[in-house]
Amino acid sequence: MPVHVLLFDAGSDQEGIHSLELNGRTVVLLFEDRDDAERYAGLLEAQDFPVPTVEPLDREEMELFCSQAGYEARFVPAGFLPQSAEDRLLIAPPERNMDVANWQEQQASEAAAAGQADPISSGDPSLEAFRRQLEGLL
Repeated sequence: MPVHVLLFDAGSDQEGIHSLELNGRTVVLLFEDRDDAERYAGLLEAQDFPVPTVEPLDREEMELFCSQAGYEARFVPAGFLPQSAEDRLLIAPPERNMDVANWQEQQASEAAAAGQADPISSGDPSLEAFRRQLEGLL
């Protein structure tokens, strides 16, 4: 089943996926409805965020990718109605966003400071193969 995710610099060496920090967890939104994903992307743009590309990808592959990268995949069904403040972040981005101009450098420096390897660029053959597979879908 396809889901829609928000990608920045899709197809480039700087490609990244939109995520949220919720209670210390990195959450990737998987939108069932393309219109919901495009609306969310528009809200990010209105906040002077770089404009993401809405890409359809296989839900199981995205959940596997998120799991392997240490992220939480959060499915946002069509017609989703929030029940809490955290739920509202699944349909509208927070008012304050992190600077994403140099997101790869920030991620690498944070991982180095924590003594961890970046799971996406650590050379893990299974993650690298999955990344190539996702790129092929684009």
